[in-house]
Amino acid sequence: MADFKKPTANELKAKLTPEQYSCTQEEGTEKPFKNAYWDNKSDGIYVDIVSGEPLFSSLEKYDSGSGWPSFTKPLDKNFLKLSSDFKIGYERKEVRSSKANSHLGHVFDDGPKEAGGLRYCINSASLKFIPVEELQKNGLGSLLFLFAKKKSWEIATLAGGCFWGMEDLLLKQPGVLETRVGYTGGNLANATYEQVKKGNTAHAEAVQVLFDPKKTSFEKIVTYFFKIHDPTTENQQGNDIGSQYRSAVFYADAEQKKIFLKVKEKVEKSKAWKLPIATQIEPLGDFWLAEDYHQKYLQKKPNGYTCHFERKLDF
Repeated sequence: MADFKKPTANELKAKLTPEQYSCTQEEGTEKPFKNAYWDNKSDGIYVDIVSGEPLFSSLEKYDSGSGWPSFTKPLDKNFLKLSSDFKIGYERKEVRSSKANSHLGHVFDDGPKEAGGLRYCINSASLKFIPVEELQKNGLGSLLFLFAKKKSWEIATLAGGCFWGMEDLLLKQPGVLETRVGYTGGNLANATYEQVKKGNTAHAEAVQVLFDPKKTSFEKIVTYFFKIHDPTTENQQGNDIGSQYRSAVFYADAEQKKIFLKVKEKVEKSKAWKLPIATQIEPLGDFWLAEDYHQKYLQKKPNGYTCHFERKLDF
């Protein structure tokens, strides 16, 4: 999206249907109850029809009775632009996409009170729906994490040094749906790499692993974790030194903690690692997503730095 350049009017007319062009470029409004998504109940993400930028999730969609797709909130308020609209004699809040500046619809304050009270009333013609099953092939795999609870998927949060190599290996494991890297375990909100790399925020570079428990398990993932980094070094992996590179598992609940301790005991008894296991167990707190250039770094730069590899260990 950083490289998005809006097409010319002629290019848009060739790409879009007349109604899509009218709604996005001429502030048109489609007919209620006679549009593509007003009654769509499938799981997925709604993106701008012009740019493909992700705007809304089906998780926030509800039946407002208006005949247009209605959402209680966007994926991120920074993805939208709001402005005053007086075209029908009184003020309304127009909603546009931030990248393509597409007219989307309006936001009203008559939405569900329990969800914040807003109703984003959006034209179907301004949107394209991407089903959950197609998010990865459309470059939106990171948004699968939003559907973890509804799909009964689980998340493991692991730290074992530089997250580039950890993520690359974990993503390839059977049953793993998606990964993302970030910072957790520290005391600074909205942590960034420039802050964490100094080693004084108490954060660890960590990987979150989204997996299908019908195809793998937390136990299998943690067992593999003990094979792809050195769990005997307290604050170091390869050339990376500091508490941000510590070995740690951040548990989401008591069951994950129990499983980790079981696996750790098994690894220790195996003597596969000659030195004592230094891996810490910590409760999962806030997880701050790392910058885009860190995500799937070794896919973007196959020859990039990593000190991670799988050991042929038996435990």
